[in-house]
Amino acid sequence: MFQLDMRSRVPIYEQLVEKMKELIIHEVVKADEQLPSVRALAAQLTINPNTIQKAYRELENQGYIYSVPGKGKYVAPQADTTNNEKVKKMKKELVKLISEALYLGMKKEEILSLISIAEQSVKGGEQDDSN
Repeated sequence: MFQLDMRSRVPIYEQLVEKMKELIIHEVVKADEQLPSVRALAAQLTINPNTIQKAYRELENQGYIYSVPGKGKYVAPQADTTNNEKVKKMKKELVKLISEALYLGMKKEEILSLISIAEQSVKGGEQDDSN
């Protein structure tokens, strides 16, 4: 499914959360698709099942996956009604990042181009890494 960097300073569960979010956002795993069981993924990645459980719990808290008791974990469909607090926080972070980018000399057109690349990436389009 993906590789983790065991030598990284980033905790393994955080790496796992980020990789899973990436797969979900880029629709490699589709809405309502079942994720590997904790045991199966732990065996595949040769890491402790508690690490997988912690990552799955974090993904569930963030709204990326949901549990069906006795069945497993599934990818959550894209919500029509978004989590307002999360959106507000993300908007603040984006304004901060965009302000810093403008301060460091990035042009508005470059930022808009990056938004287009991100939008195509989410829609499953090809990504241009030339920037």
